Order: sequence, then structure tokens, then C-alpha cells
Amino acid sequence: MTGKIKPGKGSPYARIMGVGGYRPVRVVPNEEILKHIDSSDEWIRSRSGIATRHWAGPEETVAAMSIEAAGKAIADAGIAPEQIGAVLVSTVSHFKQTPAIATEIAHKIGAGRPAAFDISAGCAGFGYGLALAKGMVTEGSAEYVLVIGVERLSDLTDLKDRATAFLFGDGAGAVVIGPSKEPAMGPTVWGSEGDKAETIKQTVAWDVYREETDVRFPAITQEGQAVFRWAVFEMAKIAQQALDEAGVSPEDLDVFIPHQANMRIIDSMVKTLKLPDSVTVARDVETTGNTSAASIPLAMERLLATGAAKSGDTALLIGFGAGLVYAATVVTLP
Repeated sequence: MTGKIKPGKGSPYARIMGVGGYRPVRVVPNEEILKHIDSSDEWIRSRSGIATRHWAGPEETVAAMSIEAAGKAIADAGIAPEQIGAVLVSTVSHFKQTPAIATEIAHKIGAGRPAAFDISAGCAGFGYGLALAKGMVTEGSAEYVLVIGVERLSDLTDLKDRATAFLFGDGAGAVVIGPSKEPAMGPTVWGSEGDKAETIKQTVAWDVYREETDVRFPAITQEGQAVFRWAVFEMAKIAQQALDEAGVSPEDLDVFIPHQANMRIIDSMVKTLKLPDSVTVARDVETTGNTSAASIPLAMERLLATGAAKSGDTALLIGFGAGLVYAATVVTLP
């Protein structure tokens, strides 16, 4: 039998309607990191571009930061919390496998009974969330979708690891995806390279604690040079592919918001993509550090708040990280 299933009644297109962010109160300068590693402020800045980062306090939990960012995004979108039909949270620093932190966040923001789940895709997680949210809106399973990227990476930082101690920060960024009458989100170019999975990883698995009581808390470690080469050369190709899929040339682009992993990676990608000087480039990493899934929405919020970018601008977004995974798309800024 055929023809018995009715098609979805979603919007023809989807768009980012609002954005919000939360940065923890505590600002940690490089000088504090240098208490634990043999390095210098000059070396950290030259290698990463990072001068400060925000670290969360005891009350600034993954849920609490997400709720703050979500509230701002919902208000910016001009909708009520109960209109949210799905909540997607990308994070690697919520330490319960179940239940998903998205369900708690959905309840506490007053969203009612939306679909709610977590995404584990590292620094590409926000891009994965955008792709899923767009599909929900256009398919009709949700009119408005809240996508959150949130991390407390200070909990996963080994302060004695000279290669990573200075990299990570905490924070939350959120957007609301809703219906649009015209194209405002391009096709997502995403994928993974599992043969490189060991390049960025958690130092020990959770089940180790069942057997070895003296094992310290897991941390994130990476092969810095391998990650740098992969990000600069391979991710520039993915970014260009996202531009091509959206039918946007570098000259048509207003804003570039890459994952805020490292200033050298950002600058190298700009050069490889041959972006014109007229393109505004997010360099939030200098004062926020690498916040993984939160980095793109946090950078987006800051650009809009400072006037460096404006509503209606065409922006290229790309996230990449542990897995190795990646996701890139072109969007119209809210």
C-alpha cells in the first residue's frame, strides 16, 4: 500500500531568529595558568592567541549557564518559552550519560513538554544541532527549536599539561531556529574522520573508575600539530564546500564565524579561503578561550552585540573537533 502517510507541514525554510550567550563571572588570565606549567604569556599568546578565558564557579553549572543563554535567545527571537518544540544541547561536559541535560533545561525555561536530547559531537556539536533543528522546522515536527552549545571545560582541563592547560574556557551560547519565508540557512556540510579519533580524546574512560580508585578525573588531551594541520588544510576545504553548496562566494560573505579553537587556525583559514578584508572575522578566542560547542554561538552573540556584525548579514559557520567531526553552513544572522 502506498500514499497512506501524510507529508509534514513544516515551513518551507528555517532561520536563526535569536541568539544569546552566557560567560562565567570569573576571568582567568594567562598568569594564573602559568602557576601550573613552565611557559610564558608570550608563548601562550603566540601559539593560541588566548589572553584570558572564563571559568565557571560552583553555581555556574552546565544547566545554569544554558538557562541564562537560552532565556536571552528566546527573548531575542520574540517568542514565548512554551512555543519551543524541541531543545537540543551540545556538550561533552555534562557528566551524566542519562538523563539528558536537555530535559532539565527544557523544564526550567518553561518550555512545556518539547522533544529534548543531548548531542555529543565536540566542537562541531553546535553545527550538528543547527542541521537537526533546520530539519525539524522544515519537516514540521517543531515550529521553534532551541539549540544550545555549552561547556564547563575547566572540569576537563589538566593544569599540568603544557599543551592544553591554557586552551579551554567555559560558557554557553544558544539560538532559536524558526520558520522563514525565504532561504536563510544553507545546506550543512558535515562528516567525520574516525581514523583520526585518537587525535583529540578524553584521557581515560569512565569505566576505569570501577577498577582503579586512584585514577584522577579525566581530562582532554590532543596532538596539537596534527590537529592544527587537519583544521587548517582540511577544514578550509569543508568551509569552501559549504559556501559552494549555499551558492555564496567569498565576496558575498559578510561574516566568518569559525570554531574558536586557536587564533593561528582562524587566521590560516581566512588566508586559505582568500576571504576579502571586508569580511568580519570572529576572534572571540582571545578573551574566551576554546569553549568547544559553545564557541560559535558565543562569538556570534558578541559580534552582534558590539555591532561588528548586524542582523541580515550572511555568515559562514564551521565547527570541528574531537572525533574528528565537522559541520559547516552558511546562515543569515538574526
